[in-house]
Amino acid sequence: MEQNNIYTEQRSLQQDTDQEIDLVEIIRKLWKNRKFILRVTLGFMVLGVLVALLSSEEYTAGSTMVPQTSEKSMGGGLSGLAAMAGINLGDVGGGEALSPKMYSKILESIPFQKELMQTPIKFEEYEQPVTLFDYFTNEDYKKLSLGGAIKKYTIGLPGVIIKAIRGEKKDEIYKPEAIGALQTLTIKEKKCVESLKRLVTLNLNEKDGYVELTAVMPEPLAAAQLAERVQTLLQRYITEFKIEKVQSNLDFVQERFDEVKHDFEQIQQERAIFKDANKNIYSARAQTQEEQLDTRYNLALSVYSELAKQVEQAKIQVKETTPILTIIDPVTIPLERSKPKRVLILVLFTFLGGFAGIGLVLILPSLANILDNEKLRKLVTE
Repeated sequence: MEQNNIYTEQRSLQQDTDQEIDLVEIIRKLWKNRKFILRVTLGFMVLGVLVALLSSEEYTAGSTMVPQTSEKSMGGGLSGLAAMAGINLGDVGGGEALSPKMYSKILESIPFQKELMQTPIKFEEYEQPVTLFDYFTNEDYKKLSLGGAIKKYTIGLPGVIIKAIRGEKKDEIYKPEAIGALQTLTIKEKKCVESLKRLVTLNLNEKDGYVELTAVMPEPLAAAQLAERVQTLLQRYITEFKIEKVQSNLDFVQERFDEVKHDFEQIQQERAIFKDANKNIYSARAQTQEEQLDTRYNLALSVYSELAKQVEQAKIQVKETTPILTIIDPVTIPLERSKPKRVLILVLFTFLGGFAGIGLVLILPSLANILDNEKLRKLVTE
């Protein structure tokens, strides 16, 4: 039993010694090939400098908003004032507020994107504002960086060749009566929409209850203009979705009120003219006509007054239903670019070069033996 324990201890000690020898051997090999590792690291550093300098500049602007998440109580506020004026609003709540989770869907919708792409943006190198549609689809406004050009004609060269062979696709032309209210996109519009979806993002922080909007453009002023336009459009679309029902009710009541008002004013005028013309006449016929006019007038006044109350009721309903996006952090023109982060790129490439050099020192000898390649052996000194 004691002999087995002694044997086990000796074996464990031998394994630890072997591992220590292997570690020392690895360190010795790395130190011996330190110049090779340094050359590889310097090569990656040069590559990192090129990537950092040739990458396109990007500026990010945005804002932080707090959306409406629940309805206000109808017992106070405007409803209380309406009750003092004799207007009974009753249950005029607009229902549940539009969920902030739907904001991104609104942002990606075709009507929203179509309206956004027609936004004029002021760029530093152009005298006149350029619409986003023209900027992303017109070749005259395309500004390809050196890095982008290299990428296009190296990695992206097969795509360029295939596109040239296939030719440019033509838009399907539909007659207005055929598509009705259906939405359509041209090829250029689709291209613009894809670009805008990459550059404009909307993030919801459910824990803290705020929405963060960001827009990326190659110039600081352009990024701020795009973010502000998206913010304005989003507020309008949210409002339109939320108050669609109550606004429709207001439009209907307002239209009916205008008709009744016109009829009431006509009856009021007829009654006044009749009374002026029959001041000193006391015939039964005149009295009957006056009573008929009074009856018509009183009826019209009653309908007119009731509809006037309904108009005010509908206006208050629209006002209380309108959602509000509270701007916590407004859009500002960025002072520094968001990309490329040149120092970070250089540091990452330096570390990558160091790891690559160490990996080559450890792997190349074994690979050279497997392939029986003398050139690989010479790259790393044994």
